[in-house]
Amino acid sequence: MAKAKEHHFDISAKLDMQEMRNAVIQAQKEIETRYDFKGITKEITLNEAAKSIILISASDNKVEAIYDVLISKMNKRGISINSLEELKKEDSSGGNRKYSYKIVDTIEKEEAKIIQTEIKGLKLKVTAVNQGDEIRVSGKNLDDLQAVMKHLRSLELKAPLVFDNFR
Repeated sequence: MAKAKEHHFDISAKLDMQEMRNAVIQAQKEIETRYDFKGITKEITLNEAAKSIILISASDNKVEAIYDVLISKMNKRGISINSLEELKKEDSSGGNRKYSYKIVDTIEKEEAKIIQTEIKGLKLKVTAVNQGDEIRVSGKNLDDLQAVMKHLRSLELKAPLVFDNFR
């Protein structure tokens, strides 16, 4: 008798840095052409090595407008808004305001534990194994795996979850 095939998928918070670069470039182009930004400081700086983004403009309102443009460009490119975590707001040179954001592309240990607890709480015939920067969920029933994905998407987690290697 043939054994039922095991199916699995991986949960991670991977981020496509090329898509993030493209979103930043598009946001820069848009704010360059906007009338409400004429003649004032307007900067979006992506530091890939430090996994950070810095926004600088004349006032809190202007920085928030830049942030909104960036978020809309990220959404269009399929990047979760949870990929940015605000670090600090501070004064910058020339009377400008500076907002710093960390790019989130990993699931932290505490959040991984929450995910595993949530999966166990569903009482489905699946197993969740933490494999460092990703969690592998496996089970024989595809519907169970899809139920796990649906449940995890409904949670308010810091990490932007990516489901891949669905087999």
